[in-house]
Amino acid sequence: MAIFVTGSTGYLGSYLVAGLFTEHRDTLNLLVRAKSDQEAHERLWTSLQLHLGFPEFLEYVRTRVRIFRGDLTSDCFGLPDDEYHALVDTTDSLIHCAASLNRKSEKQCLNVNLRGTLEVIQLARRAQNRHGLRRYSHVSTVAVAGKRQNEVVTEDAAIDWSRSDYDPYARTKKFCEHMANQLLPDVEKTIFRPAIILGDSRRGDTSQFDMVQAFHVLAQMPVLPLRPQDKIDIVPADYVGKAVVAIHQKEAPAHGIYHLSSGTGSQTYLELTEAIARASGTRRPLFSSWLGGPFSRTVNWAANRGGAVGHGASLLKVFWPYLDWNTVFDNSRVVAELGEVPAKFSTYAYPLLKFSRQNKFHYPAKPWPSGAVVEKISAVRSAGS
Repeated sequence: MAIFVTGSTGYLGSYLVAGLFTEHRDTLNLLVRAKSDQEAHERLWTSLQLHLGFPEFLEYVRTRVRIFRGDLTSDCFGLPDDEYHALVDTTDSLIHCAASLNRKSEKQCLNVNLRGTLEVIQLARRAQNRHGLRRYSHVSTVAVAGKRQNEVVTEDAAIDWSRSDYDPYARTKKFCEHMANQLLPDVEKTIFRPAIILGDSRRGDTSQFDMVQAFHVLAQMPVLPLRPQDKIDIVPADYVGKAVVAIHQKEAPAHGIYHLSSGTGSQTYLELTEAIARASGTRRPLFSSWLGGPFSRTVNWAANRGGAVGHGASLLKVFWPYLDWNTVFDNSRVVAELGEVPAKFSTYAYPLLKFSRQNKFHYPAKPWPSGAVVEKISAVRSAGS
C-alpha cells in the first residue's frame, strides 16, 4: 500500500516527498503531468534536487515510487482504466498538495483547485469504499479566513462564509475544504493551512521566487508604505513540510485542522527591516503608513505596464492585501504537536534574498545526467545490494 501525493513537482510538494523518503519507509504513488516516463523522472529530479543528490534520488524513485502520468483536472486523472484501478487499490492515504497559486486567474483557480480537488476526493471516496482509507490530508491556506484586519485567528474561527475573499485563490481553497468535509464524512481528515511560505530556515536556496521578488522590491525602497509595528505571518517551507509529513503519519493527531504559521511569534516589519539592514550592511528604510493608499494605486497602475517594473508591480498587487492586513494565525496546535516553533524569518531572510538576487530569481537546476552516468550509478548500486 502507498501514500498518494499530488503536487510532488511543486515547491512545497518537494518538501513532502523528500520528508517521506528520508523519515519514513512508505511507498509513494505520485501523480505527475508528463508525456513520457523520462519526462516524469526529469520533472521530479528538477523538483527534488533541492533536497537530494542524484544517486539518492534515483534509488528512492526506483525502489519506493510508482509514477502515474496524469492530469489533476481530467476525469480519473486521464489514466487508463487499469492504471486508475491500480491507483485506487494501492492507495491507503492521500496528501493533496497540488494547487494553482495564480491569485489573479479565476479560471485557473476554478479548474485546478476545484476540479482537481474533486478528482482527488473521488479517488479517496473510491479507496475508502474499496478497502478503507487511513487518512486524507489536505493542504489549504490561511487565506481561507477572508478579509481580516488586526486579528489573531484560530483554526476553528478562520472560515466565516459571510466574509469576502481577497482573490480567486482564497475563494476556491475555502470551498475545497468544504468539499472534503462534505464528501468524505467517514474518512479521517487533516486540514493544513500554511501562512506565507517563504524560504528555508536552514539555507538560502529556494526554487520559489514570487513572494521573494515582492520582498526584494520592498527591501529596495527607502520609504515603506507600511506600519512598522504591524506583524506579517511568515513560515519557512522546511517547518511546513515537516509538520505535514509528521502529522499525516501519526495514528491519531490531536486536531483536524492546523495553522502552519508563526502565530503570535510573527515579527513586525520594523524587526525584519532592522535584521536585513544589519545583515546586509545597509540602512533600513523609513516607514510612512499614510502612503499606503497612494502606493496601492500606483502599484495597480504600474502592474498593467510591461518590463521589470510591470512584473514587480504585478507581484506587489497580488500580495499587497496580505502585507497590509496585520493578521496572524494562532499556531499553538502545531507547536504542541511537533514540540517546536518555526524559525523566525529574520534569521534567514538575508541569505534568502542574497541567493535569489545572485541567481536572478531562477533556481540553478541541474539537468538530468547523461545515460552513461545513470547506468554507472545503477551498476554500482546493484553490485552493493
